[in-house]
Amino acid sequence: MSSRFQRFLLPGFAFKAVVIGGGYATGRELAEFFMPSGPWGGVAAMALATVIWGAVCVATFLFARRYGALDYQTFVRALLGPAAIVFEIAYLLFVILILAVFGAAAGAVGQATLGAPPIAGTLALMGSIALVVAFGTSSVEQLFKYVSFLLYGVYVLFVILSFTHFGDRIAAGFATAAPTDGWIVGGVTYASYNIVGAVVILPVLRHLQSDRDAVIAGLIAAPLAMLPALMFFCCMIAYYPGIANETLPSDFLLQRLNLPLFHLLFQLMIFAALLESGTGSVHAINERISNTLHKPLSRRARLTIALSILAGCMLLAQRFGLVTLIAKGYRALAIVFLVVYVLPLLTVGVARLRSRLPAVANLAQQPQDFHVQPHQRDQQAER
Repeated sequence: MSSRFQRFLLPGFAFKAVVIGGGYATGRELAEFFMPSGPWGGVAAMALATVIWGAVCVATFLFARRYGALDYQTFVRALLGPAAIVFEIAYLLFVILILAVFGAAAGAVGQATLGAPPIAGTLALMGSIALVVAFGTSSVEQLFKYVSFLLYGVYVLFVILSFTHFGDRIAAGFATAAPTDGWIVGGVTYASYNIVGAVVILPVLRHLQSDRDAVIAGLIAAPLAMLPALMFFCCMIAYYPGIANETLPSDFLLQRLNLPLFHLLFQLMIFAALLESGTGSVHAINERISNTLHKPLSRRARLTIALSILAGCMLLAQRFGLVTLIAKGYRALAIVFLVVYVLPLLTVGVARLRSRLPAVANLAQQPQDFHVQPHQRDQQAER
């Protein structure tokens, strides 16, 4: 029997894990998509993104339950039919981009914290992700759980320390009469490229026991994912608008706090956030391959696949850098996922849910235990 945590909170923690990534955890994405609309415009954009996430997560979780889809391949085949290949290509590009961003962020964090060359942080993240995904779904779920506790705790402490040290600047920043232009575009863009996380985390939906569970989990997932961003954004407003030009806004603020031990703790949290985000994306690919082969992957196979993906993607980080990757690549992906995922889901997908149409034949013919019991597949692979 699945616990309430597994049914209601784990999907949200998993969604947050995929969403938070390198740009969110370092503040670079917040500066890119929310800061241009000013303090209150940025908050409005976050609220809009949260509403979009909630609606799409609920629809995704319900649709996944209807079609027994606990990997993204099964999901998009049910939703798009022959056009599923378009999503597959878009998702591959998404993984390449975000892992490159994670690699760049890990390198920047290692350099800022320890003075290490950027490649050292990138390689440390690669090895950590590969090690976790090698042990399958249960290992990934445990990572999501414990890193979430660390992450929320550090962000709460960060807010308290920020208001203690420069709370007057935060209040002054929100009192500034700044234009709010572009908050709708910023909110929709940020929500659109990140919402694919709802499909990435399908393996953890194995604990849902009813459509009611799916609705509750979907509604909780959105605020769980956005809350740390809102807390971080409020702290960033203390140095608005100049902080928008910082490659690592987090490090900029931590230097103003001048608390070496907390600085180290925050950078550790960022690395943990990168770890869970990268793990979620790579694990989704392992599950897709396992589904295609109709057999469980061994630990060695999961490790080999993960290292192959990570090596290719993260080395891009050394070529382009964090700011360029976020500014150029994410906006293009936002448009793609709106067209191949969000719009079909909220039109065709919702129509199918309302009409209660049966699953398509090729999905119904697939072995149910393969989709419903990924943890058993992990155990079989270990044996």
